[in-house]
Amino acid sequence: MKPAAFDYVRAKTTHEALEMLAQSGEDARVLAGGQSLMAVLNMRLAQPRVLVDISRTDELNAVRVDRDARRLVVSAAATQGSVEWRATLHDEVPLLAMAFPHISHFQIRNRGTVCGSIAHADPSAELPLVLTALGGEVLLRSKKKQRVLSASDFFQGMLMTAREPDELVEAVRFPLKQPGERFGFTECSARHGDFAMVACAAVVTDDAIRIAVGGVADRPKVETWPRLQGDDLRGALNDLSWKLGAQDDAHISAKYRRHLVRELGWRVIEEAK
Repeated sequence: MKPAAFDYVRAKTTHEALEMLAQSGEDARVLAGGQSLMAVLNMRLAQPRVLVDISRTDELNAVRVDRDARRLVVSAAATQGSVEWRATLHDEVPLLAMAFPHISHFQIRNRGTVCGSIAHADPSAELPLVLTALGGEVLLRSKKKQRVLSASDFFQGMLMTAREPDELVEAVRFPLKQPGERFGFTECSARHGDFAMVACAAVVTDDAIRIAVGGVADRPKVETWPRLQGDDLRGALNDLSWKLGAQDDAHISAKYRRHLVRELGWRVIEEAK
């Protein structure tokens, strides 16, 4: 299939993009990298009347470190590749560096944007999982206001977010590594580059374990525990595997998904210790 007819507008500035979103509201969609959006348009799961292209908006194509807030700030038009290939990424946000090689293929990461993946809110996607695991933030902007939401408040369900129709995901903020934090990331997919059937990310300190799971519930889910060991940790992972409400689908059974949560969860926590 091909997309339904739409008008195309290339925004040269953030102001122009916000003007179009204010005018068109629910009839508009934002195009940045297009790696998720074009598939949705081709299948006519979305039929906007206006497509607002921000891919060449220079002021939205930025990746920077906010030292005061201790955040890596990725703006709306910045590609995944531009973040992945930062020479300092492993020191700044190690969990993000661990996740990037699992995201599709490098050709996709060359075009796809970080904010686009966050806005799409696929529960199997790696970037929403990392943002949630780290307690990151989403910056939303409309013609009238700006607001900041935590990742846990932004993601509301499968392909559902708290973004209003006239708002742009202007940037996302990943917390920088804190002293004493250690990380782990892994996922299981049918083939490299396919959607994750289960993905797990861990942040471990001397006092606590924070684990996030994607691909099971309708959005990434996070649990925080003390430094559990041995059978206590196995028991907590088993409880989590049932709490997520895994379901059978065409690719994998709920039973096997629960098994993956337990085993991959153990693996990333051990990796992070």
